Amino acid sequence: MIFVPNENNDPRINLAIEVFLLQEMKVDEPILLFYINEPSIIIGRNQNTIEEINKEYVDEQGIHVIRRFSGGGAVYHDFGNLNFSFIMPDDGNSFRDFEKLTKPIIQALHEMGVEGAELKGRNDLVIDDMKFSGNAMYATNGRMFAHGTIMFDSDINEVVKALKVRKDKIESKGIKSIRSRVTNIKPFLPKENQGMTTEEFRQEILLKIFGVSSTDEIKTYELTEEDWKKVNEISDQYYRNWDWNYGKSPEFEIERRKRFPIGSIDIRLNVENGKISEAKIFGDFFGLGDIKDVEDALLGVKYEKDALTTAVGSIDVKKYFGNIEPTDLLELIY
Repeated sequence: MIFVPNENNDPRINLAIEVFLLQEMKVDEPILLFYINEPSIIIGRNQNTIEEINKEYVDEQGIHVIRRFSGGGAVYHDFGNLNFSFIMPDDGNSFRDFEKLTKPIIQALHEMGVEGAELKGRNDLVIDDMKFSGNAMYATNGRMFAHGTIMFDSDINEVVKALKVRKDKIESKGIKSIRSRVTNIKPFLPKENQGMTTEEFRQEILLKIFGVSSTDEIKTYELTEEDWKKVNEISDQYYRNWDWNYGKSPEFEIERRKRFPIGSIDIRLNVENGKISEAKIFGDFFGLGDIKDVEDALLGVKYEKDALTTAVGSIDVKKYFGNIEPTDLLELIY
């Protein structure tokens, strides 16, 4: 097995490194990649991004939202979360075999004193029925990766806030995440090791996986300048690209209704490829002009805050609805 050292914290780069290793590093032995991301939500390939996140909170906190290549549900990453990826040839037997591909992680944790760690269900690692790791896989052109999270010392309050979706009615064809009770690994370590940082935990689990006492004994590959150029190209094509992170969401419908002093406004939207494809507005407000003008102004607009702010700003809100502000309409739509 080959280890690829990596100190980046940008998920847009780290996931691109993973894809680069999958596509470009055609070696016959497995590759191990670790990465620690700054606060981010990583969405499964077949999910509706908007449906999975607390968009208002995510925007306020500057949390990255990235769609990955593999399926499965949404996960929250922060500096207390260690992510691992095994990249390898697809032997035809390993895909979906989460028991086989999480075994090195479980064994390493057992050796570190976390004896209760185990695989449960299809792809979750748990302690006392509390999830600390979600896992997913992706295969293409005879190659595959199996990657997962290890919640070492994550801010669980942030996990709940960032992944807590507003209660507006959203109907989507995307794959929904299943929320589980979660826990960190840190409290289950022997007391003498509970002062570890995430980086120290990474170092220790690395040594255990390779069965060595020093990193000098580990076979490594350092990314070259040419490698980094390709990594950044992948990042730009996918993980820095709104069309990939949001626009690839399955078609979904939104219904939102609110009563204002001027009356109730009921907005219904269809969103395809991340853009509003149909808009209908109902209500008992008293406005001037044809409300179809407002509906038409929303068609083709990206379902994201900046684009919607611009679109709403072009509408004479008081003319069509009465005494409300553009921000009131924007908050109802988004």
